[in-house]
Parts: sequence; C-alpha cells; structure tokens
Amino acid sequence: MIALGALLLLAAQAPEPPVPSETQQVAALAFAPPLDRPLTYRVATRRLSRDGGFTSFALVYDLRWQRVGRGYQLLARIDRVESDAHPEVVRTLRLMIDPLIGETLTYFVPADGSSVDMVDPDGLWRRVVDRAQALAESSDRPEAKQAAQIIAALPPAERDKLASADIRALVVPANGAIPNGADGPIMTVTVAGRRTISASEPPAAGAAQPIEVDTRWTIDLATGLLAEERRQSFLATGNAADRKLVEERIRALEPGDPS
Repeated sequence: MIALGALLLLAAQAPEPPVPSETQQVAALAFAPPLDRPLTYRVATRRLSRDGGFTSFALVYDLRWQRVGRGYQLLARIDRVESDAHPEVVRTLRLMIDPLIGETLTYFVPADGSSVDMVDPDGLWRRVVDRAQALAESSDRPEAKQAAQIIAALPPAERDKLASADIRALVVPANGAIPNGADGPIMTVTVAGRRTISASEPPAAGAAQPIEVDTRWTIDLATGLLAEERRQSFLATGNAADRKLVEERIRALEPGDPS
C-alpha cells in the first residue's frame, strides 16, 4: 500500500480552499493577473519525520495568463517535483505525480476572479490515466501498476482536488479560506502594495492531538493573486512558547519561468 500512502501525502499537499462567501466576494480585490510574463508557483510541504527532522516535498508550476473573451485563461504546467525524502518514498511519490508532469492544465477564470474552472477535465484525466498505464507497462515495479490503478479509480472530486486546489488558492477572489473581518480575530497589515492577513485556529474539540494552525496570506494588491501563503501546524502544549511545529505548507508565487 505504499502507492496509496503516497497519494494520501500528495492529497494532503493541496487542501481544497472553500468557496468564498457572498460577503467575501463583494469585498474581493480587483483582479488583474499579469499577461506579459511567466510566473513560477511553488507549493511546498515540510513535515516532521520520526527521526525529529523535517521532510520536504514540493510541486513547481510554470504559469501563463492570457486574456480570453470575458475573462482569463490560465495555462499551468507542473514543471517538476522536489523532495529530500527517502529515495524510496520519492520514487513512489513520482509514480503518482509523473503522469501529470509536463501536462498543461487549462483553467478559465472570469474577469472578477470569482471562480476557477478547469477546461476539459475529462480529457485531461484520460491523458493522465493513459500516461500512468504506459509508465506501469514499461516498469517492472509492482508499485507502478498499483499507482496506475489508483489513478484510474479516483472519483471526479478527488481528481479535481489534485488538479485544481493549488490554483484556486492562488486566485484570491476565489479563495474562500482567506478570512475577512467577519470571520473572527485576524491581523491585517498593508505595506508597499501588498496586504498580509494573519489568523490562528485553535485545536479542534475532542482531537486526539491538539493541533493549532497559524496561517499568513500575503496578497499582491495590483494583481489580486496570492504572493505567499504560509500555514504552520503546531502541537499545542498549553504554553504558547513551547508549541512544537509538526507541519508547514508554503505556497509562493515569483516572476519568471521555473527553469
């Protein structure tokens, strides 16, 4: 079940942001993604391992925006995977993600940035399944065949999550995870064309392990895109100074192509 575990790790990499509330949509920023240059979008997760160190895993996207009709088209290509995990874990993770590497994912975003919709998701997934099966047939590893079977059997909701969650998080008006003043105590700072919003989540009631989550979103006000999101999960001890970091996810957008 190594391949299944790898898929679960990959899925945890990209939690689906909720749909924005009506209030959030009304208060949304102006949306004007850059059309004149490529962008590099890195989504990285660091997780505490059993030996006390941190293991990292990252997807690196090449993004290109185009104006189409009454909105925008985003071409997103997963350029590569980066990880310092154990080689066997990396090989298994690559079995799950390699069918998507190099594939161009196309999204439509309306002019106000209020939603993100994948173009021809069924066609994309047919290509991904075909590539996974081809990789399995050319490999002598049983895990490759298992990975191809898991990919082919994914329900539509999980396919959409794997292929779209990071992009929905990037488009600020479509990202319902970013709080506003009505969502509880938050801290907002605006400096030099960027707005930073910070919020904390207390441990869930009845949780076996009390996990506190601190999240900081940095928004580019000129484009309406997420410049950076840093989400840190801590094992709570009752003393804020003694909290233990167990996981960190960073989404970061930079100018230029990922080469």
